[in-house]
Amino acid sequence: MTDSQPLVSVIALCYNHERFVREAIESVLNQTYPNIELIVVDDASTDSSHNVIEQLTKEYPQIKYIPLEKNIGSCAAFNTGYKASKGDFIIDFATDDILLPTRIERGVSSLQSGGDDVGVNFSNAHIVNEGNVVLNKFYETNSEGKALQPPPEGDIYSMLVKRYFICPPTLFSKREVFDHLGGYDENLTYEDFDFLVRSSRKYKYCYTDEVLVHRRILPNSMSTKQYVYKSDQMYSTLDICKKIKKMNATSDEHKALRSRIYYEMRQSIRTGNLKLFFKYLKLLFK
Repeated sequence: MTDSQPLVSVIALCYNHERFVREAIESVLNQTYPNIELIVVDDASTDSSHNVIEQLTKEYPQIKYIPLEKNIGSCAAFNTGYKASKGDFIIDFATDDILLPTRIERGVSSLQSGGDDVGVNFSNAHIVNEGNVVLNKFYETNSEGKALQPPPEGDIYSMLVKRYFICPPTLFSKREVFDHLGGYDENLTYEDFDFLVRSSRKYKYCYTDEVLVHRRILPNSMSTKQYVYKSDQMYSTLDICKKIKKMNATSDEHKALRSRIYYEMRQSIRTGNLKLFFKYLKLLFK
């Protein structure tokens, strides 16, 4: 009986993914876990994504479709879907990625057995290109498919402040985490770093040592544009670092933030953004 199992809401965000959106959505519909609410939000795509999604809703009436009239950005688009959702667990899913069949089943199991203070699950992932060719794994594995160097788990706030070591498309969260955060910060141009540090300030993380997601790397994706000249994302990172400074409570946490700031300062110099460099310098000594 599906109603005896927790409801999982997948908020599928689409923006100009006409080539990939069918495969992405069908990867959600083909999960081994039965109790899924799929909400597709199209952020005013300028390609034929809307037409593809419309056809999918005819084939799969269980899809809840929210087409936005104007582009509002990924953070606000996610919040639109989140507010319409009812699930006990939440996945933020980009429609150029793919969920492997057991991703949701494994996520529910991990969080149900993890304890009340564990709020977020993550896993290994295949990195694929436009043609679904596997380029590598996010965490290098041995012959048995297990990570050679398993990532940290538990209270990982300081480590997330300092460095990037989680593949965002693999995140699987309890609803209470998003309720606590109030969704994504719509003043930011991207959500990953902010969600990781704000959620890990209160909740522990657990890792599932399996490849459960295909993360697609595209030439013009947001991730490829993070460290370029005059990137809006670099200014959002500065705003997140300001939040971190307010959240920090220990010397180790302040040390982790300094390490992050030094890294972002180097990126500012590399991209020719001296104005941003001096903003980080000010934050460092504030």
